[in-house]
Amino acid sequence: MAHWFHRNPLKATAPVSFNFYGVAGSPSANKICNDLRTNRARLLEMFTDVTCNPEIMKNATDAYFGLLQGFILSLDGTTQENKMRFIQNFKWTDTLQGNTPSAQQDAVFELVSMAFNVAVWYTKFASRLAGKENISETEAKDVHRSLKVAAGIFKNLKELHIPRLITPAEKGRDLEPRVIDAYIIQSQAEAQEVTIARAIELKHNATIVAALSFETANFYQKADHTLNTLDPECSSKWRKYFQLKQHFYMAYAYCYHGQTLLAGDKCGEAIRSLQEAEKCYSRAEALCKEYRQTKGPGSTAKPSEQLFFLKLGGLIKNTLEKCERENGFIYFHKIPAEAPQLELKASYGLAEPISFEMPPLSEQCSAEVYATFDLTKGAKNDKAKPKEEEVKPVKEPDLKPEKDTGCTIS
Repeated sequence: MAHWFHRNPLKATAPVSFNFYGVAGSPSANKICNDLRTNRARLLEMFTDVTCNPEIMKNATDAYFGLLQGFILSLDGTTQENKMRFIQNFKWTDTLQGNTPSAQQDAVFELVSMAFNVAVWYTKFASRLAGKENISETEAKDVHRSLKVAAGIFKNLKELHIPRLITPAEKGRDLEPRVIDAYIIQSQAEAQEVTIARAIELKHNATIVAALSFETANFYQKADHTLNTLDPECSSKWRKYFQLKQHFYMAYAYCYHGQTLLAGDKCGEAIRSLQEAEKCYSRAEALCKEYRQTKGPGSTAKPSEQLFFLKLGGLIKNTLEKCERENGFIYFHKIPAEAPQLELKASYGLAEPISFEMPPLSEQCSAEVYATFDLTKGAKNDKAKPKEEEVKPVKEPDLKPEKDTGCTIS
């Protein structure tokens, strides 16, 4: 089985110099500012470096966030806000809003925006790996883990860090609940796709595959409903992806449920289940076409022409023909008018987000060094020289799935 995943673009950001003239009153304070600038630039480079892997990304993330928290956490033993939190303005675009940036003079906004991009990178890393022609078991595990790591980061930001923002996220922006919830659900659903592929490859019981497929379809339906009040201009393409994946996995659920029914000598019900699988598959096929024709953020692909899609169509056709032959020779069961109600609950394989925590505060950020930052100095100079930094779109590598995207997990 193969994997094809829709991906929205990375967030873009304006350069940040961390040049606090006069404010950084010691060599150690200046070094923190220089290291912030260097580590930020390096982390941004990693987002588009095709050689970057999760270990490199974690090291780059830890280095920057460890220092940035020196401008967020209380370092003077009081409960007051860190005096450096609001000194620097940060600009970020959003994954659904084109190149129109949001700006906040708040280090927490920088933390959540950058961490959001880290989570998006994990989903893109997983997608790139899953699109390979011959994916190994180790690589499939990396895809699975990366998607759960992404879900964990999104969840952590939503629950712990976004609520700390002084200025709430605007509607349709990445940090608002509907958008971040959709990303969490999508990451979990895609991780379960890897589990389903594994279960099929190892020829696990049809009941397990049907239940996992049903749960995954429900995840995609939930993600679609999460976005139903968002502006269609920015969300339509993403929602088409959720809808086609929902119907695709409902087709899988009915197909494998039909196999379970046939094994239990319920041939008439099995035929009806397979007929419903055909309907879901046809709807998914139509949605693939709509997805291609819908304008919006994200790459354009032809999912209905990829091997993972074509394989399911053949499986449904062959299984239905088998059931109809058996019914004509052995069972002579009446085919029910109504499709079977799927009340399947997966006991195994459900993907839970991997818990994410921010790295510890850098050892450079001591209370003694913090005390050498003096906000009474240099602030006037900053205001006298306003400089608008431009936000340039991220040039992402063109990573299309290989021609034969059959994902065989050995």
